Amino acid sequence: MSVILGPNRYGKAETRLVRVVRDGGVHHLKDINVSSSLSGEMAAVHLTGSNAAVLPTDTQKNTAYAFARKHGVDQIEDFALLLARHFVRSQPTIHHARVEIDEYGWERIGGGHSFVRGGREVRTCVVHHDRDGRTSVVSGLKDLVVLNSTDSEFHGYIVDEYTTLRPTTDRILATAVTAHWRHASPEADFGKSYAEVRQSLLDAFAGTYSLSLQQTLYAMGTRVLESRPEVCEVRMRMPNKHHFLVDLEPFGLDNDNEVFYAADRPYGLIEGSVLREDAPDAAFAWE
Repeated sequence: MSVILGPNRYGKAETRLVRVVRDGGVHHLKDINVSSSLSGEMAAVHLTGSNAAVLPTDTQKNTAYAFARKHGVDQIEDFALLLARHFVRSQPTIHHARVEIDEYGWERIGGGHSFVRGGREVRTCVVHHDRDGRTSVVSGLKDLVVLNSTDSEFHGYIVDEYTTLRPTTDRILATAVTAHWRHASPEADFGKSYAEVRQSLLDAFAGTYSLSLQQTLYAMGTRVLESRPEVCEVRMRMPNKHHFLVDLEPFGLDNDNEVFYAADRPYGLIEGSVLREDAPDAAFAWE
């Protein structure tokens, strides 16, 4: 039997980094989580234990901190690009860098230096860069919780001997959206793009009379592609946060779609992608 080394990478996961910019008495806060993964000439470290080609994961962590001080942190996509390009350009044994960043929002609550953790979604990005000059940027968000209290139906599905679900023409539709969108170019106004993609997702969710969560997912992805030319693909993960009507008849009460039980599990999970017909190859971006 012959054995060979397969694809591999290594890195530093979840480097927590908070950057405070002091503009006189007004402070600005950036709170991010940085994960880097590197690959390249790593056969020796796996086969013999030689670390000669390895940039330590601790160094990757320190680079993130140092770059935050030297270059600042504005849009997370730009900071990820800066790190990924540095790792590949500075180390001949590193051929590919992947940098993933989550950003946590804080809202000012008075004065110049007081904040409260925002209840909004988490902003995300993943950047790839290799020594051949290929670069990709995937922006995104997670935990964007949305709900329509009506204008949603579910019926006409397959019924077999195990089906107990009743069809409905008026239900609550709720989900926590995880969305990732691929940019056609690694250069963009990422802040503006993020804000407008987010608004497109919300507008489509609110404006779609839904016969299925899949239909809503497709409408949301389509709205993004129609409104944002810099985006070539959208991938979404949308759990169906079920709301079941409570039977109040034992208490002598009716319940005309007013009182619901919000179940957290099990839940339906809908996943899908929407992309332009001429979108460039996606394999590199989604690794």
